[in-house]
Amino acid sequence: MRTLLRARALAALPAIVLAVTGCAGASARTSPTDTLRIVGPFEVHSLEPAADGEVFTRLQVTETLVTSDLDGELAPGLATQWSSSSENTEWEFELVEGATFHDGTPVTPESVVAALEKAAAETASPLAEVPIDQIRPEESSVAFELTQPYLTLPAVLTHYSTVILAPASYDDQGRVTEIIGTGPYAVKSVELPASIQTARFDGWRGAAPAIENVTFQSVGRAESRALMAVSDQADVVFGLEPAGRQRVEATDGVGMESSLQPRTILLKVNAAHPVLGDVRVRRALSLALDREAMANAVLREKELAATQLLPPSLPAWHPDLEPLEHDQEAARALLAEAGWTPGADGALQRDGVPLTLNLVTYPDRAELPALATAIQAALAEIGVGIEVEVTNSSEVPARQADGSLELALIARHFALVSDPLVTVADVFAPEGSDWGVMNWSDPAVDSAVNALLQGASDAEAEQHRATIVRTAHEQLPLVPVAWYRMNAAVSERVDGFVLDPLETTWRITDLQWAS
Repeated sequence: MRTLLRARALAALPAIVLAVTGCAGASARTSPTDTLRIVGPFEVHSLEPAADGEVFTRLQVTETLVTSDLDGELAPGLATQWSSSSENTEWEFELVEGATFHDGTPVTPESVVAALEKAAAETASPLAEVPIDQIRPEESSVAFELTQPYLTLPAVLTHYSTVILAPASYDDQGRVTEIIGTGPYAVKSVELPASIQTARFDGWRGAAPAIENVTFQSVGRAESRALMAVSDQADVVFGLEPAGRQRVEATDGVGMESSLQPRTILLKVNAAHPVLGDVRVRRALSLALDREAMANAVLREKELAATQLLPPSLPAWHPDLEPLEHDQEAARALLAEAGWTPGADGALQRDGVPLTLNLVTYPDRAELPALATAIQAALAEIGVGIEVEVTNSSEVPARQADGSLELALIARHFALVSDPLVTVADVFAPEGSDWGVMNWSDPAVDSAVNALLQGASDAEAEQHRATIVRTAHEQLPLVPVAWYRMNAAVSERVDGFVLDPLETTWRITDLQWAS
């Protein structure tokens, strides 16, 4: 087994943990009682909203026109209401009255339009996929004129890339140099990639939050995050691996919260690769995986074994399909059919070339490196060699762009906007997707996605969704491995914590100090 750890991603973590430990001391009571300390694996490498903007929406620094509630339903953000023409080619979003940016300037239709135009120009934003003719300011609203119907526009506007920033956030070249948002918390300091401090914004238009100050610290090692949770060095800790969860559950003064997310851990496959372009090989890789055993060993829940691409928490996208199976003999047969035969050592080869593939993953989700190792072991049993490389998550889109990616183990959230269709359309984009398919497309899938985006409903929509999921199930451009349960450790100092399954915000405004 060969596992490569990128020093750039991980070398600084012990120093970070020591710094946090040195500042926090042995007890939470030594910390300022008005500061909520949040720890997670999420690094912020850029201030550009389309790149790493989700952390600022979760910290309630920035806001979008539309947001979602805990049930995934659309809810007002900076827009109080919205409406569309009968053809769904014109949309109008009425802006909330009296909103101001953190620098004291008013939120105007013109400033909102400017921020949205920048988002629409970013290829990483789902707004770039909307057929926009123009966005124009009205007296108290903003209007979209589209070249064709797009029913999911309000859902797209829940995405963190569409946050509304103050004009002063941008330099002369339109780059974001400072996060000046509209939320109940304003940024005090940012140290990329690991530290953010915020403070309650007195100009917030809503009720003043009970929590006055917030710190966020990115800590890459899961065991370090668990240690911080049980030693009173943090109030809320995200991204706990199973061992860390067990440690938290056995510790007084800290509790666990969890929520099944609309997220799937999956193998992203380069379908143009000389080996992986053969659907028989992709099916063999899938058949080699004992998902229940892996989910039980790594996630401590065999029920998280993925039987198809999207989890049952998205029932409209979870049709009745034959579940993905574990069958090593069938896997070997498919590989033999594709021309791969075992050598003297049992390793598969073809024309004297061994079947060895590179698998990239990242430590942002604590389970991914452990699952990658389990996948490596499972494929070794059928003679497939896997080199696991644990690196920065940014390497996945980078290697997609240069074509060098072979396999990547990723965690894909299918509801970063409240309507999963938006994410599904991105995942199966014919030109490929950073966090979706690579060098794979299917006419039936493209047609079904387009029909749904054009407004297909009821039985017709159900049929199109089934076409997308069933085709992916058969062709396996993405190999589902496991579904995902989000866990957070919460100190007894804090009351009112609720996990948002869509991760729209961390709902800090709902929190208060325990009496």
